[in-house]
Amino acid sequence: MTKGKSSVEGRIAGRLIVDQLIRNMELGQFEMGYSILLPCLFSLYLHPDDYTRLSGILDLIKEDARRALAAKLEQLNAKPLGLSLLPIKERKVYKIAGRDWAFEFFPDSEGVVPLGDVEIHSELNETPQPGYHGVKTTLMGREPSAGATTGQSHVETRQSVERVHAEIRYEDDSGPQLFLMTQDDISIGRGGDDVPVNLALYTNDEVSRDHLRIRRDSAQGRFLISDKSMNGTWLNGKRLKRGIEETFTGRVEISVAEVITLHFEAK
Repeated sequence: MTKGKSSVEGRIAGRLIVDQLIRNMELGQFEMGYSILLPCLFSLYLHPDDYTRLSGILDLIKEDARRALAAKLEQLNAKPLGLSLLPIKERKVYKIAGRDWAFEFFPDSEGVVPLGDVEIHSELNETPQPGYHGVKTTLMGREPSAGATTGQSHVETRQSVERVHAEIRYEDDSGPQLFLMTQDDISIGRGGDDVPVNLALYTNDEVSRDHLRIRRDSAQGRFLISDKSMNGTWLNGKRLKRGIEETFTGRVEISVAEVITLHFEAK
């Protein structure tokens, strides 16, 4: 049975939803000095037919999910057996940054989620991170659907149904990410309520809110990058002159204020 899908006529089962919530929670860990935060706010997208079929029991699924996540949290914090006589380093505590887990179910209106499947977006808590605004990434708590590369767990955006011009892989404070560039012109930075960006980087203020732009020149089959920041942008190790576009093709590395490295690959 393909993971992420129900074996009965492609219909999704409640147990499968709960299993994928647990997996999503584990994928979304945020490690700190003395503790590890786990996501506690989940948005779940179902195929419209699945959503209609389950709409009457969603509260029961939420209740079951809370119990399952609480049990998993207890398991993560349990002391390992057989190590009481060994001098081990103090273990970090797993916890959530909220009073309880919260779940919202939505019918998928973009035609992304197949029948019998689920797409899960998660956040560490209900309070938006200050200065962060842009495309929300999606933790896929399942193996890819038919037609995708199998055997991989990955992070991607809900833009994946559109034509992809490039992939941008990176790791910020929220973990490993994959951004699919589907527009001809994108802005990258920390973003903010008054500074919307296409790719929002969750990091410190060394990175400007609107840090750099990448533009696709479809006629020439190339890309152009320009720095708009205070602390600089590097293309394959060469610092860009602020406001001056540089041309590139193929696969490159882009250093954002020497804080985050974007691995860019044209498609």
